[in-house]
Amino acid sequence: MPHHAGDLQLVVALDPEHEERIAQLLRLLRRIEELEAAMRRPGGIRITQERELSHLRERLQPDAPAVEDILNTARRLQRPIGALTADDVMKRHR
Repeated sequence: MPHHAGDLQLVVALDPEHEERIAQLLRLLRRIEELEAAMRRPGGIRITQERELSHLRERLQPDAPAVEDILNTARRLQRPIGALTADDVMKRHR
């Protein structure tokens, strides 16, 4: 059993069963980026976007260590979240 977040990140990243979950998290993170970009543009219905953003962020909370691992992979590869694949994140620990 992992003892701290770093251990959990490694377990999640190494387990092939979690590759699909990583792909799901990437989709959520991409949607967050899209919503944040839309909110910076003039016009539109902000309250709807704010609600969706809040909902997506809540959905990411239980997987915070894996999300952090995804963000660290993006930084390390110097690529935006939208350009990452689940395989990119999984390879980091193989």
